[in-house]
Amino acid sequence: MIFGAGTDLGVHIDGANLGPVQLMNDLKAFYQGESMLLERNPEVIKSRNLSDRRKNEYEIEAFNTKLYKAMTEKIKEEYFPIMIGGDRSASIATALACAKENIDVGLIWIDAHPSYHTFETTVSGNIHDLALAAINGYKNNDLRYYHNGKVIQPSKTVIVGARNIDDGEKDNIRYSGVTMFTTQDIKEKGIETVMEEAFKIAGYKTKGIHICFDLHIIDPDLAPGVSTPEFDGISEEETMQINEYIMKNINSVLSYDLVEFNPLRDIERKTEQIALNLLAQIIRTAETKKKWEQKTYY
Repeated sequence: MIFGAGTDLGVHIDGANLGPVQLMNDLKAFYQGESMLLERNPEVIKSRNLSDRRKNEYEIEAFNTKLYKAMTEKIKEEYFPIMIGGDRSASIATALACAKENIDVGLIWIDAHPSYHTFETTVSGNIHDLALAAINGYKNNDLRYYHNGKVIQPSKTVIVGARNIDDGEKDNIRYSGVTMFTTQDIKEKGIETVMEEAFKIAGYKTKGIHICFDLHIIDPDLAPGVSTPEFDGISEEETMQINEYIMKNINSVLSYDLVEFNPLRDIERKTEQIALNLLAQIIRTAETKKKWEQKTYY
């Protein structure tokens, strides 16, 4: 089941709301399964004020409430949910929906940005930078009012690929107990080692793992179609290796997000092609997993 989360309310840059529409249209060439596109209310006037620490807070909560309810219903029906963003503020809804229905869940957050700000530490006021802290129950209560289940524990959460970490975030992460591997760790240890450790931590005594794959992890020379690029990222080959590791361990994966594609900033459709390759892998592997489970059950 594919959910399109057409929102860019979590970032002051426009365009990420168009990403799901474009990618879901592209996927029609080989994906015939169920899909649902949620788009932000066109009457909402988006704030882009960088001095506003709580910009678009209520509008994001309204959007995420709809996404959360839709996803929890499909998880109950035993679908494997894939969310295409949109900015990563939508991952608050999807990760918490996974936690709601599966109770004990781990999380691997693949991103150049740890997204561990609070309303007190944020510099930009972009709520996508508060997303992971909200999922972990580290302050940011106002961003998960709709959720009445367990949050995902920081001790079961792993950040992979971080390289832009504000001072306030560093303190938040240190106090939270989250495990973090930087882009430099990937370069030094290798994809296999980092992902193996990530799966061990996120999968320890849990029912499975939610994956959030943010395209910001890729170097913007290779994937320019994102709202807030961070240089010195990983290569396309390394990106696919991370996804391939996830595919090899698909039986441990409960749900998957691909976020932050911004077609307005893409050049020669470079980012779009990488995003499609990632989605094609996960869709085909998830479909194979479902068929295997059905065959085993019966």
